[in-house]
Amino acid sequence: MSAPAAPAARSTGARPVVSRRRPARADRAQRRAPWLLLAPFLVLFALTFVLPIVYAIGQSFTSVERQGLFGEEGITSRFAGLDNYERALGDPAFVDSIWRVLLFGVVQVPVMIVAVTILALLLESASAKWPAFFRAAYFAPYGIPGVIASILWSFLYLPGFSPIVAGLQALGFAPDFLGPQTVLWSIANIVTWSYAGYNMLIVIAQLKAIPGEVYEAAKVDGAGPFRLAWSVQLPLIRPALVLTTVFSIIGTLQLFAEPQVMRAVSPAIDVKYTPNFAAYSSAFSYNDYGVAAAQAVVIALAAFVLSFVFLRLVSRRDS
Repeated sequence: MSAPAAPAARSTGARPVVSRRRPARADRAQRRAPWLLLAPFLVLFALTFVLPIVYAIGQSFTSVERQGLFGEEGITSRFAGLDNYERALGDPAFVDSIWRVLLFGVVQVPVMIVAVTILALLLESASAKWPAFFRAAYFAPYGIPGVIASILWSFLYLPGFSPIVAGLQALGFAPDFLGPQTVLWSIANIVTWSYAGYNMLIVIAQLKAIPGEVYEAAKVDGAGPFRLAWSVQLPLIRPALVLTTVFSIIGTLQLFAEPQVMRAVSPAIDVKYTPNFAAYSSAFSYNDYGVAAAQAVVIALAAFVLSFVFLRLVSRRDS
């Protein structure tokens, strides 16, 4: 008697499971790839940004002593603690320079932001003629180096050379653009002239990002040009205005080229007229690199604190 036949295997239609797990080596290579691509940038960033900051902070706590007239008998460095910061903040001229640029920023930054906003809104309005030409014309001063711009405006401020001064004198005015009470605002005019076009393009880029449907909806609701600018455009370009304001605050504390150049024509400007100018003078006129580094750190901290406070105020108002 033969054995019964084995039952036929039932087909379930299921496919065999195939492991698709990649080898560990491939996973490691994929994780390393972004870092390899970023490595050149990170190296340059560390060498040109992080390392100078660390070195400046280290120098601010260091005192260099030279033996001999020029240090020919030896140079020694020692840890100075907070001595350099005490000397920097104990210098009335340096403290006055900080208050001076703060006054400069309180006046110049709002004036430039308002001017930039008005120019951007006018150039992006429907009735604007030749907007591309005027955008390029307003941006052109930004392409002029600060030193050249300061030299050009120095001649426009200088009596005997300036057609502006000659014209005002012909009308019975006696302007003194380089005097102790006015030279700060003459510098403010140069800064506004140089950077208004750059900030204007940032605002224009934000305006161009507004969807066309928003304008159409506002027009359907009966909004005119002024209502459109006030209720639609200004709220939507707020991020660009905040960004340009932060840039302007930081730039205020970095004033250097303008006062350095105009010092040749204005006796009211000394070597410590602005904080950056004071740090430069401490380093290269008095060879006091420790105090110069401390002054640079104070300037950086002031820029950080002012920018942080402004951003906190803006975010609190938005919340």
